[in-house]
Amino acid sequence: MSLLDRRRSVWYAAAGGIIAIGAPTGLLILREIYSPRPVTTEILSDQLTYLYVLFATVFVLAILGFALGRQADQLKALSETDVLTGLPNRRALRQRLAMEFRRAVRYGTPVSLLLVDIDGLKQLNDTDGHAAGDRLIRGVGTAITEGLRESDFGARWGGDEFAIVAPNTSARAARSSGERLLARVAEHGLDHRRPSSVSVGISTFDPADGAFANQDALVRAADQALYRAKTGGRNRVVAA
Repeated sequence: MSLLDRRRSVWYAAAGGIIAIGAPTGLLILREIYSPRPVTTEILSDQLTYLYVLFATVFVLAILGFALGRQADQLKALSETDVLTGLPNRRALRQRLAMEFRRAVRYGTPVSLLLVDIDGLKQLNDTDGHAAGDRLIRGVGTAITEGLRESDFGARWGGDEFAIVAPNTSARAARSSGERLLARVAEHGLDHRRPSSVSVGISTFDPADGAFANQDALVRAADQALYRAKTGGRNRVVAA
């Protein structure tokens, strides 16, 4: 969530306070229409009324604005969060990837995308039920979260797939991250009946070669690399 999003409630409260100035202004206009006299004289003659209308309206609209801002933040967070894992969802991931891709192009830095697929999830669902599959999905989500740097962005891509956006990360560094993830998943023993594993496909935008024109091309390349990892035996990392 961006800094602006986190401060949305404050902005809404401030906007409510600014709008509240219209209440005493409207009262002044009405009185001037029905009983014209100098504005200064009107305000000074009934300043308590104008002050009360101003502060009461500021208070009410600021509270209302704050509440609306909080609600807007909560709705935005819900729309971008995967219910099962608590990770950001595909929509949030694509927004972050677009932002990081633009930043990489602008500043000439690399950005890597890792697509992660859980091996054997369908088989687990068929044999042990979807509750067991859900536990495995949550476990992989936890393993991914534990390995994220502060600048990285992990999300559930959908179904049995996750994704990680890694800014300022070369192809070599991304491969190392993918291999560490494989080790974490294996160590966690997420499926008590059989070894757990994931397959990882990686694509990297490097300004030095400009291999990918946009984020969609980066996603396609990572997806193709993931396919090769799955068909090549699973439990491995393949880079585009």
